Amino acid sequence: MSDAKDTDGDGEADGLRKIIHVDMDAFFASVEQRDNPDLRGKPVAVGGSGGRGVVAAASYEARKFGVRSAMPSVTAKRLCPDLIFVRHRFDAYKEASRQIRTIFHHHTELVEPLSLDEAYLDVTEDKLGIGSATRIAELIRQEIRAKTNLTASAGVSYNKFLAKIASDQNKPDGMCVIRPGEGAQFVAKLPIRRFHGVGPKGAEKMARLGIETGGDLAAKDIAWLRAHFGSFADYLYRAARGIDLRPVRSSRIRKSVGGERTFSRDLSSGSELRETMEDIIDIVWGYIERAEAKGRTVTLKMKYTDFQIFSRAKTVDRPIADKQEFAAIGRALLEEVLPLPMPIRLMGLTLSKLERDASEEPRPDAQLSLL
Repeated sequence: MSDAKDTDGDGEADGLRKIIHVDMDAFFASVEQRDNPDLRGKPVAVGGSGGRGVVAAASYEARKFGVRSAMPSVTAKRLCPDLIFVRHRFDAYKEASRQIRTIFHHHTELVEPLSLDEAYLDVTEDKLGIGSATRIAELIRQEIRAKTNLTASAGVSYNKFLAKIASDQNKPDGMCVIRPGEGAQFVAKLPIRRFHGVGPKGAEKMARLGIETGGDLAAKDIAWLRAHFGSFADYLYRAARGIDLRPVRSSRIRKSVGGERTFSRDLSSGSELRETMEDIIDIVWGYIERAEAKGRTVTLKMKYTDFQIFSRAKTVDRPIADKQEFAAIGRALLEEVLPLPMPIRLMGLTLSKLERDASEEPRPDAQLSLL
């Protein structure tokens, strides 16, 4: 592993890609602090402060207290009594994102946005002929700071999996480079929770099986992994070895945007489910606006205590206009299935049948972060 100061070439071997993952630092909260000097240096949460409010984003000052996105606002306020809540301003976030993407496209057309605040870039053949992915990442971070007065962290490597892990390594306002030949060694030291796709429940299961780090995972053969993790095994096997063959796709269009919440205890009462639905609506609509998505189908997903999955959907004849319409459909879908035949352990909402204007940049074909 190299830090941002090691810029004497990238050491790419023939046939390896040069991938950068850029991730803005506490993007929504940072835009608010940039635009309101009174918020700078203070713990800030973007979201509603009411009883059903949810944190959409938290500044690094707030994160020190344990405040994080998707957390109920009442919990966040309990952790950080001085927390300042501000309502989201998606127009401001979108404008900053457009500026950032313009910077990306100055260097390469192979840009795969994941959301307003992060993207993969393939700079194997960069437009300016710079040649060094490390140098390009440094220039991008400098340009973002100069043109938006915001900071970004970057990861540089030879595939998407490693670049994304690297971008999180030295946050905020940092950079990490994982060079060819270093991937497996870097991953071996990582806590298993750092592997994308491994959530709290998955990490608990792995801990019970004696897997705490990437090195522990790499020690398991593919047959053992398939026996314990099914279809997820192939991803885990490759990731433990720092392998990822996925290309950066600038032309893939996202098919859906959504999120789901796994409960700490099973829920069955109508009042609890309705309250939980309000939380999910708040967070998922934030994701929808963040992705600038327009869609016609809302799907309610539930997982019962016996792990059977149930879903119900409604499609309208034109893109859903706003949060109020999205919320009304989500609530109606819930009412249609009440009372439930048994308690549930998970609930989620998804917007699909997405459309986009011809002028919009394509979106990656993937869901946003889970709740």
